[in-house]
Amino acid sequence: MEEYIVSARKYRPMSFDSVVGQSALTTTLKNSVRSGKLAHAYLFCGPRGVGKTTCARIFAKTINCLHPTPEGEACNECESCKAFNEQRSYNIFELDAASNNGVEHIKTLMEQTRIPPQIGKYKVFIIDEVHMLSSQAFNAFLKTLEEPPAHVIFILATTEKHKILPTIMSRCQQYDFERMTVQNTINHLKMVAEKEGVTYEEEALAVIAEKADGGMRDALSIFDQAVSFCQGNITYQKVIEDLNVLDTENYFRIVDLALENKVTEIMVLLNDIINHGFDGGNMVLGLASHVRNVMMAKDPQTLPLLEVSEQQRIKYQEQAQRCPTSFLYKALKIMNQCDINYRQSNSKRLLVELTLIQVAQITQPDDEEAGAGRSPKRLKSLFKKLMSNPQPQPAAQVAGADRIPVSRTRKEQEKEHQPIKNVIATPSAVAEQPAPAASVLSGQPRLKIGSLMSTFQDLRRGPEKPDYLKEPEITNKEEKEVFSQDELELQWRAMCNRMPQEMKGMSARMKNMTLRITDYPNIEVVVDNQILLDEIQRIKGRVRATLAQKLHNGNIEVTYRLAEIEEVGKILTRKELFDKMRNENPAIEKLRILMNLEMA
Repeated sequence: MEEYIVSARKYRPMSFDSVVGQSALTTTLKNSVRSGKLAHAYLFCGPRGVGKTTCARIFAKTINCLHPTPEGEACNECESCKAFNEQRSYNIFELDAASNNGVEHIKTLMEQTRIPPQIGKYKVFIIDEVHMLSSQAFNAFLKTLEEPPAHVIFILATTEKHKILPTIMSRCQQYDFERMTVQNTINHLKMVAEKEGVTYEEEALAVIAEKADGGMRDALSIFDQAVSFCQGNITYQKVIEDLNVLDTENYFRIVDLALENKVTEIMVLLNDIINHGFDGGNMVLGLASHVRNVMMAKDPQTLPLLEVSEQQRIKYQEQAQRCPTSFLYKALKIMNQCDINYRQSNSKRLLVELTLIQVAQITQPDDEEAGAGRSPKRLKSLFKKLMSNPQPQPAAQVAGADRIPVSRTRKEQEKEHQPIKNVIATPSAVAEQPAPAASVLSGQPRLKIGSLMSTFQDLRRGPEKPDYLKEPEITNKEEKEVFSQDELELQWRAMCNRMPQEMKGMSARMKNMTLRITDYPNIEVVVDNQILLDEIQRIKGRVRATLAQKLHNGNIEVTYRLAEIEEVGKILTRKELFDKMRNENPAIEKLRILMNLEMA
């Protein structure tokens, strides 16, 4: 039986021309080889599976080729090229920095740089995942990288460029690899399928390309998996079944139903999706991405931004013609808010259902605030009809009617017989008409409208605000005690911990805000995003009063502003935080090694 080789290795490019999706970069490298203007160090950066290590190997083979072609490619016929192709070349060294990240590994590698090459012009050292080197290893590598021997070329590859020391980056020529586009990935998968004798549907290859998320290696691995599942005939239905991908037809259907305000059908469809094992939050994210694609398809200028197959592109254009632009904007805003609140929600399915109901209400008329989602619109319309056509009801159906006395004085009867407009102020002709006298003379108890509904003055006043939203007063304006930055941060955290349960999410985000004393006793609060800034503006009076009381200074003024781009820092995971600590303090790493500790 012939040995099986996965497609990612079998169809790995062997020349610059066969590299997919990096034409500008490979042209630059070929021109460098042709002109002989080679740097002593190169840094290849980019996401996983886009060809960094592959291009490094091709470049290493080409600069050592004894008879390169006029186009800057290796000849694949000389002894150097044959040795490289047969994996027996002594001029090319590869080091995986992920597993060889210690200073002793770099010192061993630096000793190899002293020996000149026996065949070819250069010794090439390829260091993969170079960002994994320790600080001591970087320092040991720095001197040799700055002034290497004339026969040495270093090629560094990394997926996390920001973790490399600036002193290393400044000594290298930097090449940024691009993510693979969906169309480039589809074209390459077509070539592989034809060579392997596999039949396919282009929509199926598009699903594989989208699942790969810009990585060609991932795309080829998924392709092999799909070939095994489909037995050589790759179809769209089999691929989404194998990869457990939600069919995009569901998104098209949800948008069509939302345009027709069919909430019931959307709820049934959502239930089917969840019953098939799909997460509601991922479904909302997928729907948001779908609506974004529909928006891009509305304008020919933004149409190239769609990374989908040609058939999908046509379907997006057709749906874009049916969707108003305002609907798309509001739907994206609603789903973005759902994504923000999803992790903190205790009832995630209910949150998803409310989100879809709000989206389905956007285009429904007869509502002043589209998509508010506070009450069903059809019920509001029904309520208006009942108000305009009140129906008299028998007294026996009113609760407590038997407690109303039948015998009344004439004065009470005349008072009760007054027009309804004295009870509820309304300009309608129905409300101004007096009640029929027959109902009074017959002794039947009448239904007082004022006892069943609020007046319009009450409706205008609206519901009473909760205590934490009421504007408090500063009661200690005479206090002027001095406070420090540490005391300010301590009282801020204590205030966040005391916030009510319904503001739990808000308090958690407030703990991460940056506080500083600008012009004592004035305080500046830097907020990460606009949504959070709008939320905290609602309670700014309460925050100021609390800080004034706890810091014993009634002259405090608190201002809020949106953080600049450079001020928004990355939120580190526990592992990243630990790596930062041990890089800054080598004693922590020594303690970890001494006690043989591993992070849980």
